[in-house]
Amino acid sequence: MNRLVLIIFLFVSSISFAQRNQDWEKINTLKVAFITEKLSLSSKEAQDFWPVYNKYQEDRNKLRKKNHDQIRGKIKDADGLTEKEAENLLALHIKIEEEEEALDTKFLKDVSKVITAKKTLLLLRSEEEFKRQLMKQYRQNKGGR
Repeated sequence: MNRLVLIIFLFVSSISFAQRNQDWEKINTLKVAFITEKLSLSSKEAQDFWPVYNKYQEDRNKLRKKNHDQIRGKIKDADGLTEKEAENLLALHIKIEEEEEALDTKFLKDVSKVITAKKTLLLLRSEEEFKRQLMKQYRQNKGGR
């Protein structure tokens, strides 16, 4: 466990000096290593798990981009919107939220077919742990500059 934290620390430290796309690639590499270790995936499980997980991440990123492109920028200018435009924007936001919820539900059903329910719950916990460690490291690096 301490070795993993050290690895994350070293990679995240190096990320602060890299370009943005390289940052995401390194973070994703760390995330894969972190999840693999936490779930103790067998080679068969890993072979079945990663395509399902990667597809989910890809679809999730598309929804986040859609949300950012179509909603976030316009919310900043909410004062300038007509009531009708605001209603349409709100409806779009709700639709995207529903799509995200449906995607999450589908993913949990799909992934629990290739790994056990217990490992699925460990996955959810591991993703949160990874985010917390990443944010902690980011704050430490930002504060040290």
